[in-house]
Amino acid sequence: MGGTQLAKLRPVSDIASELGLHPEELELYGPYKAKVRLEAIERLGPPRARYVLVTGITPTPFGEGKTTVSVGLGQAFGRLGLRSIITVRQSSMGPVFGTKGAGAGGGAAQLHPFPDLALHFTGDNHAVTVAHNLLAAVLDNALYQGTTTLDPRTVTWPRVIDLNDRALRQLVLGLGESARTVRLTRFDITPASEVMAILALARDYRDLRQRLGRIVVGFTWDGKPVTADDLGAAGAMAALLVDALKPNLVQTSEGTAALVHAGPFGNIATGTSSVVADMLATRLGDVVITEAGFGTDLGAEKFFHLKCRSSGLAPHAAVLVASVRALKVQGGKSVREVEQGGEDLAALEAGLPNLIKHIENLKTFGVPAVVAINRFPSDTSRELELVGKAAIDAGASDAAVVEVYSRGGEGGIDLAQAVLRAAASEPAFKPVYELDWPLEQKVEAIARTIYGAAGVHFSAAARRQLEELARHGYDKLPVCMAKTPISLSADPNLLGRPEGFTVEVRELRLFAGAGYVVVLLNDIQTMPGLGRKPRAAQIDIDEHGNILGVS
Repeated sequence: MGGTQLAKLRPVSDIASELGLHPEELELYGPYKAKVRLEAIERLGPPRARYVLVTGITPTPFGEGKTTVSVGLGQAFGRLGLRSIITVRQSSMGPVFGTKGAGAGGGAAQLHPFPDLALHFTGDNHAVTVAHNLLAAVLDNALYQGTTTLDPRTVTWPRVIDLNDRALRQLVLGLGESARTVRLTRFDITPASEVMAILALARDYRDLRQRLGRIVVGFTWDGKPVTADDLGAAGAMAALLVDALKPNLVQTSEGTAALVHAGPFGNIATGTSSVVADMLATRLGDVVITEAGFGTDLGAEKFFHLKCRSSGLAPHAAVLVASVRALKVQGGKSVREVEQGGEDLAALEAGLPNLIKHIENLKTFGVPAVVAINRFPSDTSRELELVGKAAIDAGASDAAVVEVYSRGGEGGIDLAQAVLRAAASEPAFKPVYELDWPLEQKVEAIARTIYGAAGVHFSAAARRQLEELARHGYDKLPVCMAKTPISLSADPNLLGRPEGFTVEVRELRLFAGAGYVVVLLNDIQTMPGLGRKPRAAQIDIDEHGNILGVS
């Protein structure tokens, strides 16, 4: 990190003091980042802030700037004299070294200190990785020692690492030991870990410990679940996560407070920041802006069905981030054609059904939607007007053009004022499904209502898993859908607003500790791979130890 950037940052202790945090509630990690002790939540009383979700249309290779808009919106509220707090997920090093980058905003609306946020930060991801792999080690040791009745053929607990590495998707374990320990297993990426999900959903230390203890790793020879508590691993796992459960306080380019905590992916996991971060923020701030991964069909759907149910919080309004260039891609233009620039109202209009569907999804949840049109230099006035009009016609509460990348908080004032108007009423959130519905019905409700599918097909393996989950009483859990983020469907080739398609359910995975069932659609992977030109090749350091190339 360069010295010029450091000179612009404020001491995080000053930001904490302005929020009303006490010095003893802060644990400093240098001058610009700190952890907040959970005792602050207990001291502060009930939530009082307007609670705003930021989501987006279906993403394209461009990136629609959802985090940048989230950061800029928080800065804009600050310029309006409100105490605003932004809550976002922590970056995974997989995308940082892969293709996506750090997801910390950009330009005049970025999170700091950077690139700390993109790399080790305060060590939370490492703690999750070690806690997860500790359970795996204890499990395999119990099999080796013969101290468990766990049937090794039923083991579902993988290992994890916070890197993209497709070579670890399937491997044979235990070749150096006796034949009874040899079995097939896999690595997932750390953001897909159930431990990461538990970190994101736990309300306090008691809840954390209980959730870890409920993790199911497999079944006994007579078909009974085997948990982390049964193996005696949950207490040590909790000990590794004591510091990780404390939210991380940082700042934006304009010194606005931000809590960056937990990092479950939006396509294969819950896709939201932590419950404790939002519990803290809604007690400290006037307005809280929280971001969910990808579009309304992924991060927002899981935010409503999983995070809101865990936190007890409901949003007053939602911001739907869209861009002209992304909608042109949804309308059928190639990325290369869009990059060449030029006004194209026909292509833009062809892509508007994607925007309309996402607005409809938010209305289905009973949450007023404000469309944030993230302006890029190639956009024309007529294109921006067309998107704004389409948003209002589709039922959005309002639409505003934002320029926070170039202008910071000033470029988000119109959006902030529109959000305040939309968030004036008390939350009227309603779920798409009820918990007492069968798992199959929950999946179909999401696929038909949120994706726009004509139907759902369960593989033979998934059918067997539905029966097994129901037999053990896990059919009353909510579902966490894992699918491609680049289509409203589960097929990445279907752009715009596809209709008449069938969703293919490949597999179900029980996350009893997190409190949901993961539903894997089509060929979605829980361990990403690197592309032909990984970003890792662009990252280096200079002679002063400054990190270069992280974006």
